[in-house]
Amino acid sequence: MKTIQGKVLDKLLSQKNILLIDTRPVDVYNGWDGENSPGGHIPGAKSLPSKWTSYIDWIEIVRKKGLLEYQTLVLYGNKPSEVNNAAKMFEKAGHTDVRIYGDFILDHQDSPRFKLEKLSRFHHLVPPWWVKTLIEGKPVDHMYGKDAVICHVHYQNPEDYKKGHIPGAIPLDTNDLESTKTWNRRSSEELQQALTEHGISKSSTVILYGRFSYPDNQSDFPGSNAGQLGAMRAAAIMLYAGVKDVKVLNGGLQSWRDERYPIVTDSIKPVNVRTFGGKIPGKPEIMIDTPGAKQLIQSDDGEIVSIRSWREWIGEVSGYNYIDKTGHIPGAVFGNCGTDAYHMENYRNLDHTMREYHETEANWRNLGLTPEKRIAFYCGTGWRGSEAFLNAWLMGWPHVSVYDGGWFEWSSDPDNPISTKEND
Repeated sequence: MKTIQGKVLDKLLSQKNILLIDTRPVDVYNGWDGENSPGGHIPGAKSLPSKWTSYIDWIEIVRKKGLLEYQTLVLYGNKPSEVNNAAKMFEKAGHTDVRIYGDFILDHQDSPRFKLEKLSRFHHLVPPWWVKTLIEGKPVDHMYGKDAVICHVHYQNPEDYKKGHIPGAIPLDTNDLESTKTWNRRSSEELQQALTEHGISKSSTVILYGRFSYPDNQSDFPGSNAGQLGAMRAAAIMLYAGVKDVKVLNGGLQSWRDERYPIVTDSIKPVNVRTFGGKIPGKPEIMIDTPGAKQLIQSDDGEIVSIRSWREWIGEVSGYNYIDKTGHIPGAVFGNCGTDAYHMENYRNLDHTMREYHETEANWRNLGLTPEKRIAFYCGTGWRGSEAFLNAWLMGWPHVSVYDGGWFEWSSDPDNPISTKEND
């Protein structure tokens, strides 16, 4: 491997088959300042944290990112030992031209060589250290609420909270935010009651996270991956309600554990607030219902996107034991969540952090989805659609929403058309 300086990198970047690899943590890549390292990444760089080199599936991650042996790879980061280790891993995997941009930190201290790119709303996808600093009572950047409420999200499973949670977190059952009959968001009055009973007002900063656990019989109820997926759902509903500063812990409880931060089992009761402090919904445009979905299908500048699995799309399964009809909404775009109704691997990294947003955006653009369009994401009952929505919202896409009723609501009306074609 060779170590190169910034001037050499400038020349290399004008050539073909050159790929930059950012070996820093995903949160730093997204925009958070790291240890002696500026937040954001060099334009065009791929995110491949040195942490992942210890994973048994490391080479599969490399291949999934499209990194091929004949390409020239230029690695950079904030710790030389970690960058060197990653470079050696690539060489062992058969990459013949691996180089290290050794001046990255120096070049970005005073007069940055490159203007670093950031995830538009990176400050709403927080790293574990940010939460830990907040808990310790120290000042944190990008906190916009008057008070902070940390929520350990679960679905109808209080034992999940008792099993272990982040210090200071309160339990939040997704049933408090969703109807148990339709799985749609609750009424404005019910949301106000649920939020205020959890100490959440319009001016709060809310940090949401969940555990990654999969029950043996996942088909028994919706949202059985009621950890981080439930946290994403809760985040979308709180944004809709009008909570000022909604944040999600990137990677959920797993990322907290990976840092070996403390897990506690004490129970903390929420402190009620008197009033939410504003009208609910504060941002009604974030959720649409069936009439709105039909309008998007017919419009020239709108799309509805199915965040479901291929087997659900072509009608082999409904994805849920309480939904009989199979297929998809004619005119929808297939957004491919992953393997089934309880996984979102096409939108996440192996450690459950959010997938590199450039990759997600590239996939969407290949489907004809662009920031200029009005887009509503849907799934079976709103969970996976909410996670895809959050990806787009964090990217700063201005016209995105969740079709809340999704396949459950659409298929319940016999007058609504259904398709099982691979391509409509």
